[in-house]
Amino acid sequence: MRTSDFDYHLPKNLIAQRSVEPRDHSRLMVIDRLEQSRGERQFRNIIEYLRPGDLIVRNNSKVFKARLIGNLVSSTDETLFHHDKPVEVFLVRPMENRGVWQVLAKPGKHFDHGMRVRFAPDFYADVMLKKPDGTILVQFSEDEVEVRGKANRYGHIPVPPYVKGEPDTLAGYQTVYASDEKEGSVAAPTSGFHFTDELFGRLREKGIDVTEVTLHVGLGTFLQVKTEQIEEHRMHSEWVEVNRGAADSINRAKAEGRRVVAIGTTTVRTLEGVARIAGGNPMKPYVGDIDIFVTPGFEFRVVDALVTNFHLPKSTLLMLVAAFTRDTDYLLSCYNYAVEAGYRFFSFGDAMFIH
Repeated sequence: MRTSDFDYHLPKNLIAQRSVEPRDHSRLMVIDRLEQSRGERQFRNIIEYLRPGDLIVRNNSKVFKARLIGNLVSSTDETLFHHDKPVEVFLVRPMENRGVWQVLAKPGKHFDHGMRVRFAPDFYADVMLKKPDGTILVQFSEDEVEVRGKANRYGHIPVPPYVKGEPDTLAGYQTVYASDEKEGSVAAPTSGFHFTDELFGRLREKGIDVTEVTLHVGLGTFLQVKTEQIEEHRMHSEWVEVNRGAADSINRAKAEGRRVVAIGTTTVRTLEGVARIAGGNPMKPYVGDIDIFVTPGFEFRVVDALVTNFHLPKSTLLMLVAAFTRDTDYLLSCYNYAVEAGYRFFSFGDAMFIH
């Protein structure tokens, strides 16, 4: 399939800059993928489309301030400046060796081995290696937890490039269920923005179960599909965790014929990626990397219904949703309708429920 098959026109004024408040008052498009029918509600009314016994699976990863601004100097003599303007380092993920991180840098052409990026008097990184894929490996003196702690102190909220400015607080770019123990994402699993604690309470009262997995959103979220044939695109790996409790809950739901409802594409990638590593059913606990690329024709083994946002043209996320909808042309007709009806798009935008 061609990347151009997943294109649509979006006026810039429909790109949402902040979530609506309360968050569950966003708009919701409801799609029945078998009947190819479409309905429209307020998000808080999603409870009408969920059944007692449904199992909601959500990604509890927490975002940290991964965008750092600093100055390039020599790692041996900091009085020697190699670039007279501030540079940006975007923390992507920690590597196996202590203090080593994969990062994106801007402008990357100024970064070379032997240079140091100083972000604060007590916070710096040394450039180790520029990789062919455009990423850079840097060495911090702190361990992973300490790096994230200082990044939260000195850094900036890593909102997408189409969002102007930052939310006033990091909580403005988190789900209500983001876990302090699961900090590690450089972008939020934004489909979860629509849920409130009050809405989860109503769902539980209806007999709808909830379990959690973790996927730390990484580089794949930011990389455009540059190949014309989507099969030639290479997905970067992301760290995930499915613990025993979540695996058991999912296995019980599938065995009993109850629906597994994924909140967001990150949850879909986690469940379907781990299912393939585990060899299908039953779901097994897993901690490690996945690099699954979901495109039309994909066989979904776990997910029965999906809560998602409206995604960028030609993106891997749009391709995943097209695969789940089972008809790319129909999905794009829904997107075109959303444009005509003035829906809000992307991270802070409105939602879809596909079942």
